[in-house]
Amino acid sequence: MSGLSIALLTIGQSASFSKTITESDIYLFAGVTGDFNPVHVNEEYAKKARFGSRIAHGMLSAGLISAVIGMQLPGPGTIYLGQKLKFLAPVHIGDTVTAAITVDSVEQEKNRVVLHTVCTNQEGKVIASGEALVMPPNRDYSEPV
Repeated sequence: MSGLSIALLTIGQSASFSKTITESDIYLFAGVTGDFNPVHVNEEYAKKARFGSRIAHGMLSAGLISAVIGMQLPGPGTIYLGQKLKFLAPVHIGDTVTAAITVDSVEQEKNRVVLHTVCTNQEGKVIASGEALVMPPNRDYSEPV
């Protein structure tokens, strides 16, 4: 399984991935990262905080962008070089987050691709938006050698 080489990428190509965020996702993310901020893991604390209930880690949503890049477009073998990202709205337990990417530019000579990245919730509200820089695999393994 391999992703698309730069020769197969064009401006406007897009892909997306959706996931409903569960309480387990938040606890697992906290355990993996060590981020046990009570706004994520303590309902009593979160009730008194800005959003009135627990919210998912912002980087959990950003991880869904990584899933689209690493598994779909450009796909397996892609190296994630950078991400600019603004978090615009909270994600609550039970929200369905859709991470979508679109190819903005292709730099053939440098083997670099700039992607517009956006995460929305089930209501279509933008929760995160930004831009990623990636290096696609050297070649598509379905291409002849």
